[in-house]
Amino acid sequence: MDLITLLIIDAWFAWIPAVGFAMVFNVPKKMLIYCAVGGAFAHSFRFLLMHFGMPIEWATLATSSSMGFLGLYWSRKHFIPRPVFTVASVIPMIPGSFAFTTVIGIVQLNSGGYSLELIQIVVENGLRTLFILAALSFGLALPSIMIYRGRPIV
Repeated sequence: MDLITLLIIDAWFAWIPAVGFAMVFNVPKKMLIYCAVGGAFAHSFRFLLMHFGMPIEWATLATSSSMGFLGLYWSRKHFIPRPVFTVASVIPMIPGSFAFTTVIGIVQLNSGGYSLELIQIVVENGLRTLFILAALSFGLALPSIMIYRGRPIV
């Protein structure tokens, strides 16, 4: 399949969890389309960056930062808090498979005993999960820190 088809498929399957998460937290109906567009954009952009060789952790940071800037624009345009758009949009990028592999490895360590290969799997997937989650949170916070940093705290 060519890259455009893969991006369209990725975007199609990424908007569903973004809108589902937004609906769980009672995002206004008119704003659900922005959550869908944000989720599709974020996941597809990360897929595109990874396709060109960027590691998943750095691609996640770049994507969540760009989603943070887009969410900041949307929040100013519609007078709605930024997390309404941004948090729902990055939900499809949560590293579930890496976290699941980490937990399964820990359970196997507990039941089957120590092995070097199992420790390597647990540490590698656990660190990857932590770095991706850190990239998501830092990337979403970065635009606000950069733009609002001159404002007084009190």
